Amino acid sequence: MQTVINFAHRGASGCCPENTLAAFKTALKLGATGIETDVQLTKDGRIVIIHDESLARTAGLNQFVKDTDYAELSTLDAGSWYAPEFHAERIPSLEQLLELLRDTDTILNIELKNGIFQYPDIERKVIEMVRDFRMTDRVILSSFNHYSLALCKQLAPEIRTGILYMEGLYHPSDYAATLQADALHAFKLAVTPELIAEAAAKGIAYHPFTINDSAEMEKLILAGVAGMITDYPDVLAELLKRRGAR
Repeated sequence: MQTVINFAHRGASGCCPENTLAAFKTALKLGATGIETDVQLTKDGRIVIIHDESLARTAGLNQFVKDTDYAELSTLDAGSWYAPEFHAERIPSLEQLLELLRDTDTILNIELKNGIFQYPDIERKVIEMVRDFRMTDRVILSSFNHYSLALCKQLAPEIRTGILYMEGLYHPSDYAATLQADALHAFKLAVTPELIAEAAAKGIAYHPFTINDSAEMEKLILAGVAGMITDYPDVLAELLKRRGAR
């Protein structure tokens, strides 16, 4: 039986404000077996969960995460932009999410958002926290910053890494091997059955993003992906259930 990891993209972001505890809790209820999320550092070095470098879109403050202390950031309304009933949602810390998932078997994909701002030491800080929670076997560290992924492997060979990329990577599984990466997190249009098979033969998993259409999900399952990242984990969960997978 084929097992496909159902990664909820920023939580169940199709029905909740992204990267909030509401989105993560809802994802688990909807059948997600994995969570995908993003981390950055506040001005005072706390690891927080947010996608954009700016707080403007999801928290209403025209300021960068890196320029904001955690005390201020943690009071911001991170839900009302999506719907009024989520007004009490806050920007979570990574610690809060790890606490939520600690006693589950959920896989956690932590994307290091260090492509625009480098966030010195973010790799070490994230790795230390994951180790403190004894979740190294359930975490995948991903990034578009592949230098960062190489450093993660040096610091923590036991934690899986996933290479994020958009398109046109030449022999991606060969490239992944140069970074000792465990997975390829490719934009969905950069994935082919041939590339998936080539990677699988080398022990490298494909976890493409962001797949919200059930027909696209079906094709990727048939092609042999190890997991996929979706805004609608309920749609993928239902499809896998119908296929007799989990």
